[in-house]
Amino acid sequence: MPDASMPSTPIGSQTEHRRGLTMYSTRWCGCCHRLRSQLDREGIDYDVVDIEQVPEAAAVVERVNNGNQTVPTLVYEDGTAQTNPSTAEVKAKIATLN
Repeated sequence: MPDASMPSTPIGSQTEHRRGLTMYSTRWCGCCHRLRSQLDREGIDYDVVDIEQVPEAAAVVERVNNGNQTVPTLVYEDGTAQTNPSTAEVKAKIATLN
């Protein structure tokens, strides 16, 4: 599993997500539920895409995670991504985009 403290990884086309922040997730992922709850509490706006329902989304996650479907994977408006980041890491990344 990639280390969330690693620098954000560029993934390419920004058309792979709809707004500033997209979380790629699954319904059963505990880490995803926890991060969603934390982002909601912080008032951070994001889209959620279930990689089990959207095959193209699974491909995005695989590219970011060396062929693995590791979630949560977050993709930002600048095309970079983080895997299983903390709320502090998400907030820090968003601050660099504003």
